[in-house]
Amino acid sequence: VQLQASGGGLVQAGGSLRLSCAASGFTLGYYAIGWFRQAPGKEREGVSCISSSGGRNYYVDSVKGRFTISRDSAKNTVYLQMNSLKPEDTAVYYCAADPSAVCYDYTDSNAMDYWGKGTLVTVSS
Repeated sequence: VQLQASGGGLVQAGGSLRLSCAASGFTLGYYAIGWFRQAPGKEREGVSCISSSGGRNYYVDSVKGRFTISRDSAKNTVYLQMNSLKPEDTAVYYCAADPSAVCYDYTDSNAMDYWGKGTLVTVSS
């Protein structure tokens, strides 16, 4: 069972990146998938979640209107499209599998079952 986040990189403020979260060894469709991030010296925070059906999406206020989460069941992959990036978005981004399937407590890292290795996003000013 493995999750792998990818797509990070260095981008200027105002730019865009699309992160991917791919699963192997299990079917993502049974889980809600959350995206978390951890900036240097800060605690990990949940930023977005998509329900197992894909019908419900959630975002923290700091990314609303800029980030879009989506899932492709055929590819067993969840995406996080990040637009209008700001320097404060700089962090290591992780995806995680939420067994509630409905993003019940998507900002709580303790509620997640599986974690992928993170991908670094750096936004320069």
